[in-house]
Amino acid sequence: MADAADEGAGDAEAAPDPRARLMQEVAEEMDSIEADFGDDYQIGRVITIVEVIRPNEEVGLRVRAGQYPWVTLGMLHAAIKVLEAQMAG
Repeated sequence: MADAADEGAGDAEAAPDPRARLMQEVAEEMDSIEADFGDDYQIGRVITIVEVIRPNEEVGLRVRAGQYPWVTLGMLHAAIKVLEAQMAG
């Protein structure tokens, strides 16, 4: 999973292939999940949020979730609480 140290990693020079960059992020997240939960788990709902930067510096945000919008919003609110707890601790 990306952290603050990876903030500049979205530069075109750092990741010339956007698909490879996204796949690397997902692979790192799976490694973290396996480290935290071992082999006995299932993946439930998934939300992806991706910042997309075009050559003209235009920035877009893609959010993809395979559930009802209110479930997605609940998960995002829960994620905010997790991040706030991480920042406080």
